[in-house]
Amino acid sequence: MNKFKFLILALLVSFQGVAQTFSVDADRLITKVFEENGSGGIALVVKEGNVLYRKAFGMADMELQVKMTPNNIIRIGSISKQFTASAILKLMEEGKLTLQDQITKYIPDYPTKGHAITIEHLLTHTSGIKDFTQMKTWTSDLKKMQYSPKEKIDFFKNEPMDFAPGENYKYNNSGYVLLGYIIEVVSKMKYAEYIDTYFFKPLKMNNSFYGSTSNIIKNRAKGYKKQNRTYKNADFLDMSNPYAAGALISNVDDLYAWNNAVLNYKVLSKASLKKAHSPYRLNNGKYTQYGYGWNVQDIENNSAISHSGGITGFLTFSLYLPEKDIFVAVFSNCTCKNPRQTAINLTKLALNN
Repeated sequence: MNKFKFLILALLVSFQGVAQTFSVDADRLITKVFEENGSGGIALVVKEGNVLYRKAFGMADMELQVKMTPNNIIRIGSISKQFTASAILKLMEEGKLTLQDQITKYIPDYPTKGHAITIEHLLTHTSGIKDFTQMKTWTSDLKKMQYSPKEKIDFFKNEPMDFAPGENYKYNNSGYVLLGYIIEVVSKMKYAEYIDTYFFKPLKMNNSFYGSTSNIIKNRAKGYKKQNRTYKNADFLDMSNPYAAGALISNVDDLYAWNNAVLNYKVLSKASLKKAHSPYRLNNGKYTQYGYGWNVQDIENNSAISHSGGITGFLTFSLYLPEKDIFVAVFSNCTCKNPRQTAINLTKLALNN
């Protein structure tokens, strides 16, 4: 055996040893959160292009006693905002809009209360528009209804502003509903069609879709909640409600493929991506911890881009440490188990391996 082949073999054996050690420690962490016969969880950890960990725990379907697998597809909730923001930036790169365009250019009848609300304000959660998910009038009955994007906008557009645009940061799903509609106006395509045509299909994200409660989707896990410590099926939510703010479904492998495509400029230009992954500056000069569709803040003393997702029946969290080349995604099919801390704990392990 020549020296080169020996070196490759030695590196492979070394990595396998690291992965085995990591797996034992990761199992110990995750089984504290996801019990064998409870709701399910999925975790993926990739370091420097090598998969350290890819496992599932618990149940994808508790009634049929179907175990969760790493291939299972779930609602990713607000991680969808990465795709919406990227669609807007792609249209910007094509010269079809600018981030400083006022939203009334695309939605002429939107009541801005005398303010200049821009596309950039929507992207960065600094518009001051009322978040429809925080409105008391968004009842369980309305969550079951199907809306056109314009009808959804009509639901919140007359609410009072929380603050003047650019004056503050407040996480806002309404802003991303507006962005989805702007994508439709500019591209002359339905939001779901645009995301599928320009992102899912070209990137071979074959397990990613705009959510549907009626379509048969292979490997889709069911969603749950807990009520008085007892598991219950998640309440019905028509996916026209979250729309461009959180209606996409996917699995951990596709989300990793998306992360790679973004970082390798297969989605956006280097200049656009730098802006997307940079904190937004408010009118007073202070910076937020959000760019365009991504949180930008330190995790375990390392710069990170991340996002969480929370939607009926599901919670998700994904993060990437650029300086360490570590990607972590943890999914839960119950709103009773927040995956964020589990993802951070797995990141700690990956940093030490």
